[in-house]
Amino acid sequence: MKKIFIVGIITILLASSCGNSSYTGELVGVQGRKKWFEPNPYGMRFIPQGSFNMGPSDQDVAWSMNAMSRTVTVDAFWMDDTEITNNEYRQFVYYVRDSIKRYKLGDAQIDGFFKVDENGDPYDPPRINWETEINPKDTPEITDILEDMYYPPEERFFGRKEIDTRKLIYAYYWIDMKQAAKQSNRYNYKTQSYDGEAYNQDGEKVKVTGRQSFIFHNKINCYPDTLVWIRDYTFSYNEPQASMYFWHPSFDEYPVVGVSWEQANAFSIWRTQFLNSYLMSQGGTFVQEYRLPLEAEWEYAARGGLDFSMYPWGGLYTRNDQGCFLANFKPLRGRYVDDGALYSNAVGSYDMNEFGLYDMAGNVAEWTASTFDESSYVFTHDMNPNYQHNARPDDPIIMKRKVIRGGSWKDIAYYLQTSTRTYEYQDSAKSYIGFRNVRAYMGLK
Repeated sequence: MKKIFIVGIITILLASSCGNSSYTGELVGVQGRKKWFEPNPYGMRFIPQGSFNMGPSDQDVAWSMNAMSRTVTVDAFWMDDTEITNNEYRQFVYYVRDSIKRYKLGDAQIDGFFKVDENGDPYDPPRINWETEINPKDTPEITDILEDMYYPPEERFFGRKEIDTRKLIYAYYWIDMKQAAKQSNRYNYKTQSYDGEAYNQDGEKVKVTGRQSFIFHNKINCYPDTLVWIRDYTFSYNEPQASMYFWHPSFDEYPVVGVSWEQANAFSIWRTQFLNSYLMSQGGTFVQEYRLPLEAEWEYAARGGLDFSMYPWGGLYTRNDQGCFLANFKPLRGRYVDDGALYSNAVGSYDMNEFGLYDMAGNVAEWTASTFDESSYVFTHDMNPNYQHNARPDDPIIMKRKVIRGGSWKDIAYYLQTSTRTYEYQDSAKSYIGFRNVRAYMGLK
């Protein structure tokens, strides 16, 4: 009886020491965690994992010889059902504008624009308080502080007081996972230090001192280049699009253009932080990052699950059985309007493909995350194939080529084919290139 009593005491002590009355000594995992289900992200379609034949479905009529047919497999992901619109991108621009204003007012010791801790002291670094309204008419002091956010009087058109778009600088950071994953850059538990070397933002090889060695900071002007409508076409009158396309409400549902690859990446980072900050404030769990699609993801999504589909709609022709064009491009040797639009058109104006995605051919071409190389199909992996290089400003221009897909309103039908690949430089913006985001799927496969 004495032994039994002692064992019983020990069992009770063990159970109480674990803080769990159901302690059994068995491996049951961490208890108390809620089961998590990924909600359907707004405005995105689910693209299931699968394998497909990536590359030409027909002869290479342009003799570009930059793609070969090969079987690849991609994981499941979410994808925007349309290109990012002017109105959606404008939310990013307004966020940058308003955050800069709040920082200015907070730095000027105006109460309410920086959050404070339980002692009433501002955080370091400062945290913006978005609940405080900005009304420049409240006090002359606020008006004076924000005055340099606007164009100076000598630069104003027709006397209008407008935000100086040159001031809309978005500061962000990203993590170079490729460098961090190198065997030589792993943390050495024996020496309690890092032994490797990595390239910094200036392209210099430096000793790794910690995780901060793989964090890269950047600043970029977030406002689209509205003058691309004029710059892209010599001896062509496109001033109406340059002056109205991005900001006028009649173009709200048109795809944003004049955005470089770098700006599209900055938007993706902001979109990720914008959602995850909200989820954190609600006690939720982070989701995967928004990003530009890999070239293979884009082609897989464009094919819509159809084998050997030349176009996203699966057929061999650009018209339906009623003779109507199925996308916005340059048909019939330049009869632009025969497909319903002279320039870009509102997103979703043409039928979606089998995955529920609109405008995967025509309207505007789309940036991908992948760096362009004529032979990348040869050396990339057959599982989520990707070739990426984060080119610095002083890198050779050939390293700044990024893959664009889908063709645009100014392109002939060849560029609308699901397998056609071409490129543009990452720091350039065009009137015929937009983008859409993807997000890796985290649910059950």
